[in-house]
Amino acid sequence: MSAGKYLSVSPEVKKALGAGKPVVALESTIITHGMPYPQNLEMANNVEAVVRAHGATPATIAIMDGKFKIGVSGADLERLAQAGGTAAKASRRDVAALLISGGLAGTTVATTMQISALAGIRVFATGGIGGVHRGAEATFDISADLEELSRTPVAVVCAGAKSILDIPKTLETLETNGVPVIGYGTDDFPAFWARSSGQKVDHRFDSVKDLAKLIALQFEIGMGGVLVANPIPESHALDAAEIEARIAEAIRGAESEGVSRKALTPFLLKRIFELTDGKSLVANIALVENNAAVAAQIAVALGKLDAKSKTKA
Repeated sequence: MSAGKYLSVSPEVKKALGAGKPVVALESTIITHGMPYPQNLEMANNVEAVVRAHGATPATIAIMDGKFKIGVSGADLERLAQAGGTAAKASRRDVAALLISGGLAGTTVATTMQISALAGIRVFATGGIGGVHRGAEATFDISADLEELSRTPVAVVCAGAKSILDIPKTLETLETNGVPVIGYGTDDFPAFWARSSGQKVDHRFDSVKDLAKLIALQFEIGMGGVLVANPIPESHALDAAEIEARIAEAIRGAESEGVSRKALTPFLLKRIFELTDGKSLVANIALVENNAAVAAQIAVALGKLDAKSKTKA
């Protein structure tokens, strides 16, 4: 039985894929769990507009009505945004249960990668990836995103890992899993709201054309996914020391309230929004739009490589 029977692809996305046009996947936990309504809906529409403005077709992905919905729009997007935290947060382990139950779910980086690969979408824009949580040596709280990157041939454009994580351990885990961490125009691995985490990327590329060549070769030789680290625009970046202080305060709050596992990240993001008087949300929106622009450019460049290889053949 093919997993394809669970794919529900919008006419716009199906047409683009069928014609070999560039498509960019977009995850939906940022809509359901990353920010409040109606800012989440406005953000989702704006990010799709950015993808289109750079020559690609956006494909927002979620699990809805027993299907992998690819190209969520209109009333379905409104329903997803209004559901907010009442929707499930779907990682790999949740997929089968949600398809059977018909539940509504935002898809994490890991699950969005899975669904993208099933649909033949090679490029995916998100905010920040999940990773190794602080204190993981005691809790073993490590995101499934890291292992998914090692096995699923999708390029993920992000503003690094969320600042609430243990970034050095996250990078060590990516290295163990053989995931190339590529800095786009940077030698430093970004930390979501801040432009640098103090850690280095594996390789730096300053050209979207060269990034596309690397991604195409990575997939051709069956080496899994690629992580493209794209720093938040300088105009919207938050001071690293200031945001670190707010993160520490939010983590203390989570510990005192006993918040853990999949509830932890949404709790911390909400608390940091409160502690920064909304600055973190403004920065979050800016970095997602920036990642969407770069992802669209990469998708277009990959399309040109495809066309060139066909001409040579």
